[in-house]
Amino acid sequence: MTGPASNDSGISSGFKFVTSTVGNTVGGVTNTLGGVVGAAGRGVAEVVEGATGDTGKPLARGVADVANGIQDGSASVAKGVKDAGQGK
Repeated sequence: MTGPASNDSGISSGFKFVTSTVGNTVGGVTNTLGGVVGAAGRGVAEVVEGATGDTGKPLARGVADVANGIQDGSASVAKGVKDAGQGK
């Protein structure tokens, strides 16, 4: 037995294709940008810690934590956008 989703045609099918494509594109870009920000932030944190030693360690850890938070948050947003585009 087939459900109503298998009877999609015409406008409904086209709409799902567009929303899925847009969702995947936006989700991918968001995920990529979050990864870049996360990696750059961790790099800055390592430079700060390397240059200042124990004195700058709290600042370096703070920068790394913020970068990780941005990366994790963007990954969550990207997943939500992709899921919305797929109708989940």
